[in-house]
Amino acid sequence: MSEMKKDEIAEDQAQINETFDDGFDEVEALRAERDELRDRFMRALADSENIRKRGERDRREAEQYGGSKLARDLLPVYDALRRALEAAGEEQRAAAEGLIEGVELTLRELLHVFTKHGVEPVAPQVGDAFDPQHHEAMFEAPVPGTRAGDIIQVMNEGFLLHDRLLRPAKVGVSSTPKS
Repeated sequence: MSEMKKDEIAEDQAQINETFDDGFDEVEALRAERDELRDRFMRALADSENIRKRGERDRREAEQYGGSKLARDLLPVYDALRRALEAAGEEQRAAAEGLIEGVELTLRELLHVFTKHGVEPVAPQVGDAFDPQHHEAMFEAPVPGTRAGDIIQVMNEGFLLHDRLLRPAKVGVSSTPKS
């Protein structure tokens, strides 16, 4: 084979190798771009799923706790009805039997509506242990025959909306009796 022919073959081979290398580099660049786009797509998909879940959680919370302001505003009405019933003595009950019965029915209906919407009373009893998660201590006093932290008086009931505290029960708590 002639020297010229060998040079042409070598030149052709070099050109083929260069074309192949350019093609290989282009394929590698396309693969890298594909991988980057796949990664971005997967992240966008994960973000949209997280947004969907957050929206669902927010919707559930709004449905469950959306009425908390209204419920909190109705608690003084409940307190007023309770105080009215507690203030009525036997003489007033006998004289205004229909009125007292109407107040009792109204209070019962208000409690029914509260329960229907997830509002439950927190009604501690004297002698129960003080729970700072549900009770607010209004005063502390040493009372013989009690342990420190026992409830000695209940001033107001508290209320929960599902699992959230709307208003703590207001109580008096026993301190350690002085000996």
